[in-house]
Amino acid sequence: MKSFYITTAIDYVNGAPHVGHAYEKVLTDVIARFRRQMGDRVHFLTGADEHGQKVQASARKQGVDPQRYVDETSAQFRALYDRLGVSYDDFIRTTEPRHKQVVRGILQQLFDKGEIYRAEYRGFYSTRQEQFLQEKDRNPDGTWPEIFGEVTEIVEPNYFFQLKKYQPWLVEFLTANQDFIFPHYRQKQVLEFLKEPLNDLCISRPKERLEWGIPLPFDEGYVTYVWFDALLNYYSAVVDKGLWPATWNLIGKDILVPPHAVYWPIMLKAAGLPPPQGLLVHGWWLQSGAKMSKSTGGGVNPLALVDEFGVDAFRYFLLREMNVGQDSEFTREQFLVRYNSELANNLGNLVNRTLNMTTRYVGGVVPAPEVSEELEKSLHALWAKTRDEVLPLCEGFQFHTALERTMVFLTETNAYVEKRAPFRLAKSADARDQALLRTSLATMAESLRLAVALMQQVTPTATAKINAVLGYTPGAHWRDELDWGSRLTGSKVAASLVLFPRPTPTDKTPAKPA
Repeated sequence: MKSFYITTAIDYVNGAPHVGHAYEKVLTDVIARFRRQMGDRVHFLTGADEHGQKVQASARKQGVDPQRYVDETSAQFRALYDRLGVSYDDFIRTTEPRHKQVVRGILQQLFDKGEIYRAEYRGFYSTRQEQFLQEKDRNPDGTWPEIFGEVTEIVEPNYFFQLKKYQPWLVEFLTANQDFIFPHYRQKQVLEFLKEPLNDLCISRPKERLEWGIPLPFDEGYVTYVWFDALLNYYSAVVDKGLWPATWNLIGKDILVPPHAVYWPIMLKAAGLPPPQGLLVHGWWLQSGAKMSKSTGGGVNPLALVDEFGVDAFRYFLLREMNVGQDSEFTREQFLVRYNSELANNLGNLVNRTLNMTTRYVGGVVPAPEVSEELEKSLHALWAKTRDEVLPLCEGFQFHTALERTMVFLTETNAYVEKRAPFRLAKSADARDQALLRTSLATMAESLRLAVALMQQVTPTATAKINAVLGYTPGAHWRDELDWGSRLTGSKVAASLVLFPRPTPTDKTPAKPA
């Protein structure tokens, strides 16, 4: 059994979770579930980044102790992921002793090796981003970009990590490992960034300015810079499990450069640890062309869709709509198009037809197929093609295309029902028609079972419900479940199942082909 260790970015808990957090965790969950289905021994890590100046400021604003603040805020993130069916194996918090111990140990190791030194810092500091800035960070007119918020000039002694001496190694590493970052064009962006010389990284903050952090082991008057602290969670969570290096660190594109593509591999190199096998970088959800946030969200609350339409419909939309690595628009209208045309009218329609006709025409017991004519052979061939396309698509994180292919198969199955017309065959007394009727019902049920097996990493709850109403318990080996057969013969089906109810009249949006 192959190990597959995947991580998400840990969420900075100075505010409530939003759709960007939800997407990243659902995407990682879908990858983790798929790898488990493929037989890998998966370890899925997520968690919370709980130190830093913004957390300290938010706690003070609420008049509470920082630990109480992060306890309450982290619980909101964890509750959301539980609600979304995220199957993480571990949820790490950077305030936990197991993490602090590893961070302090690596800091001491690097200090002892001369990789960390003390020097005076003179320059500009962004409180919002919790980072020191350089002249090159200014706008052409000399102002600071809005993303940095209030920028102040400071002079203070600090500790620095020797980042710049590893720049040639990092360029060589990225050049030699062309698939380190997915999608590949992000790797080219990092190499472009590295054409400019790096500065050493300030990895401390004096306690007079920031108390809420991990104290440096070699100088208790300072706490650790939040990025040097947070990045190490990927290692600290598994240091005693023998799982390092990670297979994938999954992150958003906004934290690729410099934290994950520059600081992180260099930190590991200096500490004598291997880098992760890869960085998987996703895009942003946009609204009217701008990144969605609490300030730009307008009247749309995407997470409210979970309450209206269920967790699986929300998960399906996230994976169906966005090509991993690229940006995508998030609108309620587009959600309803996917919901109506693909989930309700396609998958839901086949569920209802299969249960209704099997109950009405053969007493609710799935019959054995008896004949195989051109219609059946064509559907069998389409299934084999669909399965053989979907597996490599999922392995390459192209879940949006994998779902599109599965929907094509479901569409063709519904078309098969119209052509074979079991509702007309049931009225015939002819023995051949009755054999075709039984064959068509068996074919519908088997097509449904196979289609939801391909979707189960995205829609696990709906898949389980459909298997239950088909009277079917899947076997232990998922790959074996993808072969067309007669596993459902003799199964007693339920009379009905409403999985994706039609939206209320106020939600009407014209359905169009996907």
